[in-house]
Amino acid sequence: MAIIVIGGHSRSVGKTSVVAGLISALREFDWTAVKITQYGHGVCSANGEPCDCATADHSWAISEERERSGESDTSRFLVAGALQALWTRSEQGRLAEAMPALRRRLQSARNVIIESNSVLKFLRPDLYLTVLDPSTEDFKDSAREFLDRADAVILHEAHEGVAWQAVSLKPVAERPIFRITAPNYVTPEIVQFVRENLAIRAAQDQKLAPGN
Repeated sequence: MAIIVIGGHSRSVGKTSVVAGLISALREFDWTAVKITQYGHGVCSANGEPCDCATADHSWAISEERERSGESDTSRFLVAGALQALWTRSEQGRLAEAMPALRRRLQSARNVIIESNSVLKFLRPDLYLTVLDPSTEDFKDSAREFLDRADAVILHEAHEGVAWQAVSLKPVAERPIFRITAPNYVTPEIVQFVRENLAIRAAQDQKLAPGN
């Protein structure tokens, strides 16, 4: 099983669109898609607005998406071709409590793609791609913390300068950078990069398999 994590430095930079685009372009991988949302004080980390993400016990919950209307992020994953879409939501700072249950839910998955930064505290994916938009000033602490772990950067074309304050991209200076312009969030080059890296990972696993 391969695991890809798609992160980003802020909300509304296209993380969900990248996940959906990769699912659609790489359907042969039979994806299980996961969106992780953290909340606190009645505010959702997804969009900064009051929300109903909070669970009944204000700790965590995992739910499976069934709708294919495309109205929610996880529904978009199903429409794109995911075999299964899960929404994991937890109170800020309590994602660790949800991880054992999430790992159990993913045991039978063939390949997994996760929209999150914070999940990197608990697993090491085969690929971590971060989506950066220079026109969006906010830069999450989680994105800054794990920037040096990014295998590649998906970078929005900047048309009005860089809005980030005191943010250095030196940790990813040597990483591949794929430039995008909305609404095209996934280019053929990004698809090729992911496919090639997953092939390398599969070949490595084959060598390590018993009897080889």
